[in-house]
Amino acid sequence: MSNKILVVEDEISIVEFIELYLENENFEVYKCFTAEAALKIIETMEFDLVLLDIMLPGKDGFFLCKKIREEYRYPIIMLTAKNDEVSKINGLTLGADDYITKPFLPLEMIARVKAQLRRYKKYNQSETDEDSGILSYSGLELNVRKRECSLKGKQLNLTPSEYDILRLLLEHKGEVVSSDELFRLIWHDDYYIKNNTISVHVRHLREKLGDKAENPNYIKTVWGVGYKIV
Repeated sequence: MSNKILVVEDEISIVEFIELYLENENFEVYKCFTAEAALKIIETMEFDLVLLDIMLPGKDGFFLCKKIREEYRYPIIMLTAKNDEVSKINGLTLGADDYITKPFLPLEMIARVKAQLRRYKKYNQSETDEDSGILSYSGLELNVRKRECSLKGKQLNLTPSEYDILRLLLEHKGEVVSSDELFRLIWHDDYYIKNNTISVHVRHLREKLGDKAENPNYIKTVWGVGYKIV
């Protein structure tokens, strides 16, 4: 069965460009030109991934990203204008899993879509997965089998990216995990583009843990290298 991808973009030429290359990879593509139209179709269909432009007529992509995250866990890749770092950070903070900067190459888009779908499939593996251990540290507990996280008995609502980052750090407790290694293992890319993707997800993860970068109880930044569990 083909993966269903929703493209939300108001520029017809870009929509047609995206649709062409996604369909060549046997994805089933659905298109919306406004956030309002996207919300209607999302209520009636199940999707595997959303490609979402920030600049939309009416309600913008940030609004739509937030609304999707209130109900659904599937990957969201945001399309952003060139060098628009603020928009990228806002999107990741609201729950987007990745972003693609315009203009982009079709091969980059396809690679990022496939990487997110692989992660989503792994995130939704059944509870019969053979790796059923518990990772714990100082009141923090990760149930690997159920992909659940709790802090001092309280369940935390982590995005797939936040969960994967935390799991990797806990699995290498006491060791520094470099940013490029996190990028490679989580996004399944062999190259690490110097951007804010990792740092934004870590910042958002810290907020949910009640952690502070300057005096961390859980995640410590090793400047110029990566991160480690304190």
